[in-house]
Amino acid sequence: MKEFDLLSLGEILLRLSSSNNERMARSETFDKQVGGAELNVLSGVSLLGLRTGIISKIPDNDMGKYAKNRVRFVGVSDDYLVYDQEKDARLGVYYYENGAYPRKPKIVYDRLHTSMRKIHESEFPDSMFSAAKCFHTTGITLALCPNCKNAVIDMMKKFKAQGTLISFDVNFRSNLWTGEEARKTIEEILPLVDIFFCSEDTARLTFHKEGDVKEIMKSFTQDYPISIVAATQRIVHSPKVHTFGSIIYESKTDSYYEEDPYANIEVVDRIGSGDAYISGVLYGLLKYDGDCQKALEYGNATGAVKNTIPGDMQASGCDEIEQVILAHQSTGKELEMVR
Repeated sequence: MKEFDLLSLGEILLRLSSSNNERMARSETFDKQVGGAELNVLSGVSLLGLRTGIISKIPDNDMGKYAKNRVRFVGVSDDYLVYDQEKDARLGVYYYENGAYPRKPKIVYDRLHTSMRKIHESEFPDSMFSAAKCFHTTGITLALCPNCKNAVIDMMKKFKAQGTLISFDVNFRSNLWTGEEARKTIEEILPLVDIFFCSEDTARLTFHKEGDVKEIMKSFTQDYPISIVAATQRIVHSPKVHTFGSIIYESKTDSYYEEDPYANIEVVDRIGSGDAYISGVLYGLLKYDGDCQKALEYGNATGAVKNTIPGDMQASGCDEIEQVILAHQSTGKELEMVR
């Protein structure tokens, strides 16, 4: 019996958001929260009911304590947090400005020289690599610096050697690396990956894939020993109105899984909705023994609902998500309020 259902390696960031729809260039107050792609995924899986833990390095100061407390608040284990005690220790920061049509949302990063960039696989006990059913990380962590890249690859290999499922989200960020740099590095680790998350646009621009989305998804499993490929499909009608869905491909059965998307979502905060989707997919796969239909349903629901919640991290338990799934599948009249 594994201690954890899911462990994830990634940087924890301090998020500072200008209030309401104010511009960050003139806002005098900012809402303080934490986030980060991998932590966002873990928070969703934890709230749905599975045991999760973050692997990261944070400063041994009050901002590090704040981050640790927020990790604990969403039920994610801090057993594998390590602390940077050097004088230059720092937590990465990003600033977020909400959008309103025709003005788009905006992000400014301040994440150079952070404690996470000093992380090393040797800082963690060997027992960690046999402690989880699944290990997840993203292209963001790969791209941070050569040291983080080495940590990702070393950990993937050690987890894989223990029979752990490896989940990877490309999560391409042009401010961290070029498409060609991303392709070369990610192709190094794809032979280790079991569950692969990549959007159609990223597949075309970064991996030079051609054909329709289904042909692209299947091609990854033909090129590498990947079992499952998932791709979100988002239509941005305006910063405040989105439609959200996805496709999942399973190589073992050569099957595609789809459902009607969640249409005309009232967007409060889209940040972290892709991560929430991944949390639902991984929950469905881990909870229901690889059931891709369950993964699709939980993924689409958690991704859609996260758009309606401020902050990076998911804030919905399993009961709420299952009610959302039932309502989405229902053809009858819906109640206007939950009470």
